[in-house]
Amino acid sequence: MMGLTQKLSMQMKQSPQQVLLSSLLQLPSLSLEQRIKTELEQNPLLEIDELQETDLSAEQEAEEEMALLRESSDKDDKDKDKEKDKDTDSDDDEIDWDTILNDEDNFEIRMPRDNNVEEYEKPEVAQSSLAENLLDQLFMAKMTPKQYEIGEYIVWNINNVGYLSTTTDDLAEQLMVDEEEVEEVLKVIQFFDPIGIGTRNLQECLIVQLQDQFEPNEIALDVLTYHFDDFKNRRFEKIIKKMSITLNDLKEAMEDIRKLNPKPGDGFIHFGTNYVIPDLVVEKSAGEFVVELLDSNIPNLRINNQYRKLLLDKKHTSKETKDYIKRRLESARWLINSIHQRRITIKKVMEAIVEKQYDFFDVSPQHIKPMILKDIAEEIHMDISTVSRVTNGKYVQTGWGVFELKYFFSEKITKTDGEEVSNKTIKNRILQIIEKEAPNKPLNDQKIAEILKTEGSNVARRTVAKYREQMSIPVSRLRRKI
Repeated sequence: MMGLTQKLSMQMKQSPQQVLLSSLLQLPSLSLEQRIKTELEQNPLLEIDELQETDLSAEQEAEEEMALLRESSDKDDKDKDKEKDKDTDSDDDEIDWDTILNDEDNFEIRMPRDNNVEEYEKPEVAQSSLAENLLDQLFMAKMTPKQYEIGEYIVWNINNVGYLSTTTDDLAEQLMVDEEEVEEVLKVIQFFDPIGIGTRNLQECLIVQLQDQFEPNEIALDVLTYHFDDFKNRRFEKIIKKMSITLNDLKEAMEDIRKLNPKPGDGFIHFGTNYVIPDLVVEKSAGEFVVELLDSNIPNLRINNQYRKLLLDKKHTSKETKDYIKRRLESARWLINSIHQRRITIKKVMEAIVEKQYDFFDVSPQHIKPMILKDIAEEIHMDISTVSRVTNGKYVQTGWGVFELKYFFSEKITKTDGEEVSNKTIKNRILQIIEKEAPNKPLNDQKIAEILKTEGSNVARRTVAKYREQMSIPVSRLRRKI
C-alpha cells in the first residue's frame, strides 16, 4: 500500500554567490589577481576601471546592475506579445554579434581568424593546489554539515608534503568538538587521492597506503605496524628474528614498501613556496594600530557600458544576445560584490586579531596569548569556517616581522600560578633550552619537562615530545655531538 511520508533531514547547500565568496576568501592576493585576470578574459562585461570615474561603492554598483536586470525583464514582459508579430531579425536592424564579441575593446576569448599560430602563446595547463584537490573530494563525500566543517579545517592544516601539521586534540580544541569526531573525519580524508594524505607521520602514511591496496603484503604491514623502529634503523636481523620469517620474505616486503610514497603532497602547486608577500600590514598611527590591505595590485572592476546599452536596446538586440548578456551580467555582479565583501571580511578578521593580541603588537611576540578560531568568530559574528579561510595562507606585516595569520591561534597552557599562556610561549622556551644544552650531553624530553616545571609551567613529558616534533627537532640521542 502506497502512502505519503515526510522525512526531516539536514543538507548543506550554498548559493552560487556564497560559493564564489568562499573561494575568493581563501585566495592570497597574488592568486586573486590571477583569478580576476582570468575572469576579465572570459567575461566581456567586465573591464578595469582605470580612471575610477564613478564614486559608487560595490554595493551601489550591485544595486544598479539588479535594477538594470529588472528593467530589462519588465520590458521583455511588456513587449512579449508585440514581438510575436514582429520580424526582429531583419537584415537592416540586426547587429552583427560576431563583430561585438571580436571588438578589441572587449575581453571575450576568441579564436584567431588567421593561421599564424606563432602570434599566440600556448596556454598553460590548469593546475590545482593540494587544498583545492582535497576540498573537491571532501564536498563529494557523504558527511554531515558538522563533519564538512571539521574536514575543511583538517584540509587547511595539511602541509605541502601532505602531513597533518597539528594534532587531533589541538584541532578538537580549536573547533570545540570531541577528538573522536576529528579522528573519524581524518580517517576518511586519509583515503582521499593521493592515498595517505593527512597522516601524522611516515609510519601512518605508509600503513594507510598499504591498507588501500587490494591484496596488501601482510608481512610488510606487520613490519610497519609493529616493528617500525627496527625498520627505520635498518635492524633487519632483529625483524627476521622477532617475526620468525625468512630473509626472502623480508626482501619482498621491503620491495613493496619501497613502492609507497613517503610524501603524498608532492606534485601539487603551492602558493608562496619561494617567498612570502604580505596581504595585510599593521602599523601604529596616533597611538592606535591601523590595519590596511596590501591589495593595490587588485584592479577595480566595472561593467562595460556598451553591453549595458545592448541589454536595453530592444530594437536591435536579439533575444539570444540579451540572454547571454544577462547571464554574464549576473556573473560579473557576483564577482564585483564578492571582491568587495572579501576586503571587508579580511580586514574585520585582522582587526579582531589585533584587538585580542594587542600585547603582541604593542610589546613583543613573547606576549602572544592563547586564542582559538571561535574567539574571533564570536567577536565578528561569523562562522568558524569563514575565519579559517581568511587566516589560511595569508600573511601580515608587523613591527616584528611577517607572520601567517594562523600563527596568532594557539592552545592555552595553565601555569602553576593560574596564569594562562600560549603553547607558542612554551615552544619557544623549549627551543631556548635545547639551544643551550651541552652538545655532548643533550637533554631528553623528561629533563626538559622538569626544567619547565621548576619555572612554573606544568608540562608533561609527552607534551614536550609533541612540541619538539612539531618544531622538527630530533630526539636527544640524534642531537648528541662527539
